[in-house]
Amino acid sequence: MANEYVRTKEFRDASFRYVDLNGATFRACDLVAVRIVGCEVDDLHIEAHAGELGSVIVEGIDVTGYVMAELDRRFPERAEVREAQTVDALRGALVRLGDLWTQTRTRAEQLPESERAHRVDGEWSFIETLRHLVFAVDVWMGRMLPDVPEPFQAIGLPPGEHPDEDLDQLGIDRTATPSYAEVSSLFDEQLSRTRHSLDAVGDDDLDRIRTAVPMPAWGEESHSVRTCFRVVLNELCEHRRYAERDLAVLLPRSGQAGSE
Repeated sequence: MANEYVRTKEFRDASFRYVDLNGATFRACDLVAVRIVGCEVDDLHIEAHAGELGSVIVEGIDVTGYVMAELDRRFPERAEVREAQTVDALRGALVRLGDLWTQTRTRAEQLPESERAHRVDGEWSFIETLRHLVFAVDVWMGRMLPDVPEPFQAIGLPPGEHPDEDLDQLGIDRTATPSYAEVSSLFDEQLSRTRHSLDAVGDDDLDRIRTAVPMPAWGEESHSVRTCFRVVLNELCEHRRYAERDLAVLLPRSGQAGSE
């Protein structure tokens, strides 16, 4: 079994020479200023956190702009979310994303339940993706916006790893294995909750700063109301992109239609 290194800084500023990294996976790692020089590079995959790609230089050529422009071309809702400044624009982006998620879920429903719970290349399954989006709404609509923090949904799925006591404190069931029907219904409720939150604010409210502790491990954070809404929209946008990527693998394997 291959070695696994978790939450370590032992490789910070390290130099690897004549090392075989074939098939290695770097997940949720800090790769800022990493350099790959004089190496055999083939089938290298880079997926940034939430689609927020920093500068990428290949053979002395900055390809960042091309990559971001191509992502926006394929997924124009990304730009719609990024450029939304008013309540109407945020509301329009939410409606657009809701429609897109309806299409994606319809395609996912062609799969058997076991495939909706299957992970492709170690990424979240379709059910887990929806559970994470339930969690995201709990954080940004339930913790950051209200004056009194609202409870978390027990089946929400936080990113990364958190101490058991933190999850217990928030009421998150770390052993939950909900069905697709249960998660899908709750996902719809969270979309509606976000719409109601948007209906309760005006343009003058969007620059107000909200301060709260979304998760014990994160500590206190301060964000504008606009940012809170935009984070939820961005989560909906990027995780749908990931879901579509995995459905393109799962659907043909199940004998169903391919990707969009």
